[in-house]
Amino acid sequence: MKKIVLLSDTHNSLDTRIIKHLKKSDEIWHAGDIGSFEIIDKLSEYAPTTAVFGNIDNAEIRKSLKKTITFKCEEIKILMTHIGGYPGNYNHEIQDILKKNKPNIFISGHSHILKVIFDKKYNLLHMNPGAIGDYGIHKFKTIICFNITLDKIHDLRVIQYER
Repeated sequence: MKKIVLLSDTHNSLDTRIIKHLKKSDEIWHAGDIGSFEIIDKLSEYAPTTAVFGNIDNAEIRKSLKKTITFKCEEIKILMTHIGGYPGNYNHEIQDILKKNKPNIFISGHSHILKVIFDKKYNLLHMNPGAIGDYGIHKFKTIICFNITLDKIHDLRVIQYER
């Protein structure tokens, strides 16, 4: 079993209220708009961190991270990008990647709007963790915590904080 913390849109600010969740995690996934490598370094102090770059990330981050990645956790295939849309409104580039890679989970950030939606068309779970940083339109700061055991996603929890 792997304990996952999914977050996005830190915009160079890591809310210390999430540290208790980071300490319990086996893996941390960041869906872009990181802000600086200091954020990745800090997250990596708690667990191995997988991340993609977002539209606000600088050239240094873009050289080191990819725009879109696929990876496995247990027996679950994950596709993660920053700007990808959501079920019924994916961007064209992502639609092609979804068809080709057939992930079990598709993760995107960017909107600052938390969403967890099962997509029947692509038979996947779409997750957008919202935003945990201080910058943006969001009224609440959010992350998603969940577990993966073999090919099962379970114990999914939305963690929400006042801004």
